[in-house]
Amino acid sequence: MEVGATLPAQRFPVNREMLVRYAGASGDFNPIHWNERFARDVGLPDVIAHGMFTMAEAVRVVTDWTGDPGSVVEYGVRFTKPVVVPDDGVGAVVEVSGRVAAKDDEERTVRVDLTAVCDGRKVLGMARAVVRLP
Repeated sequence: MEVGATLPAQRFPVNREMLVRYAGASGDFNPIHWNERFARDVGLPDVIAHGMFTMAEAVRVVTDWTGDPGSVVEYGVRFTKPVVVPDDGVGAVVEVSGRVAAKDDEERTVRVDLTAVCDGRKVLGMARAVVRLP
């Protein structure tokens, strides 16, 4: 694995049903993630996806690439823009790509920088995963 290598890009659909399921699994029932009226009342354009949900979807590019979720030894992001999820029967799509940005031969790790975009806007910044190689 060399610096500059790209991972297969993926597209992740996000709809309201997924948000409700995630809320139940995570215990995060903040109404901005399921109640359009509330979301608009607090100044959002519509319901938005949970940040941690978006973060989890994005790292799937890495875990699908390695075939082992346990290979990710470090992962962090900055939330830059919300993923707006309209109630239109389609929802939103988060497009994620990755590139090997650094390699540590001694530790047998690589750092993968991820780019996550929804509706042409970058929704995660500084998205980086450190992966232990086999």
